[in-house]
Amino acid sequence: MAKRVLITGGAGFLGINLARYYLAKGYTVRSLDIVTFDYPERGNIEEYTGDIRDIKAVAKAMEGVDVVAHTAAALPLYKEEDIFSTDIDGTRNILEAALAVKVPRVIHISSTAVYGIPDHHPLFETDKLDGVGPYGKAKILAEEMCDEYRKKGMCVPIIRPKSFIGPERLGGFALFYDWAKDGKNFPMIGFGHNRYQLLDVEDLCEAIYLATELPCDKVNTVFNIGAEEFTTMKEDYQAVLDRAGFGKRIVGFPAWPMIWTLRVLEFFHLSPLYKWVYETASKDSFVSIDKAKKVLGWQPKYSNKDALVRNYDWYVSHLNEFEHASGVSHRVPWKQGILKFFKLFF
Repeated sequence: MAKRVLITGGAGFLGINLARYYLAKGYTVRSLDIVTFDYPERGNIEEYTGDIRDIKAVAKAMEGVDVVAHTAAALPLYKEEDIFSTDIDGTRNILEAALAVKVPRVIHISSTAVYGIPDHHPLFETDKLDGVGPYGKAKILAEEMCDEYRKKGMCVPIIRPKSFIGPERLGGFALFYDWAKDGKNFPMIGFGHNRYQLLDVEDLCEAIYLATELPCDKVNTVFNIGAEEFTTMKEDYQAVLDRAGFGKRIVGFPAWPMIWTLRVLEFFHLSPLYKWVYETASKDSFVSIDKAKKVLGWQPKYSNKDALVRNYDWYVSHLNEFEHASGVSHRVPWKQGILKFFKLFF
């Protein structure tokens, strides 16, 4: 009999890619999400609509489950109270409901945002945690909760992915892809000489799957997940402009004037970029993936350039499906705000 996996946030960007991955591996897939699961795979999964902050909805979705992939989260553009209630209280509900019906394993998807703005690289799983903003702080508190449930006998692997992209990913990346498809140069905070590691969602799904299948005594810990091959911000992002074919370039600007400008624009709700994005965009940001490679036997397939171009190709081929949509999730483009005006000059 096939194992049943419950994916929280199953209708999200990571959720749908993970659902497809588990289905291909022969799993029965159940999705729990606050929004409707509206992908073509809908007929192949068990759909539960509900909020992870609702313990009754969580308990109902948990019945008969063998493993949980907990991807649901309120992202940084959400209101602070929603971030804390979803990412902390919701995670507690997932862990408590799993414990109550003896689901042996909950894989918690955290974030490298828990490291804050570090003073060294690469970052290791043992480095200190210092979350920036409500999202980073909430992710740290959620990880601490996972530690508590390990002490109760549960297997709770924690995955800390870098920013991940691939088919279905929009959000802030859609802003860059929109400028690329329209033949625009693209401004960069700083001059792009820093190294900023990304991650393809397929490689992330592989890591989560390995944390599902391998023995608990190997995986009941924390793993950084990111691309193995990456160069500089300028070089990696230039690959998308080259793919677009207009001969446009990444244009760097001094970091601090841009950061202060974006702070003001964010304060007046005129920009879609939030603090953790613009404060770190000009700095090195990469983690060691040695532990995941050694313990999980995980090997990423995609470089930064591969992941960015693969995501761009999907964006262009599906543009008619979402060009008039907007919101705060990764499934839709974020509103460009005043940045749409600046686009005229590039």
